Amino acid sequence: MLKAKIFVQLKPSVLDPQGKAVTNSLSHLGYNNVNETRISKYIEITFDSADREATEAQTRKICDSLLANPNTETYHFELEEI
Repeated sequence: MLKAKIFVQLKPSVLDPQGKAVTNSLSHLGYNNVNETRISKYIEITFDSADREATEAQTRKICDSLLANPNTETYHFELEEI
């Protein structure tokens, strides 16, 4: 079995209002050295397969069609044997 660990982030050029709110909250809590916060998504998918190549292709297709918006987000992933 393989597990895909997927990280989806906003592109650097896309504003992150949720991240800005967290940065402001951290500042109010006294963490004045925090310059910027970006919020991302982390997703795990477990596959009933040992074929790394096929699982990698399937994970890319899942990310491209459902998990990441190509206009505003980027993604990367790693596969782990479980």
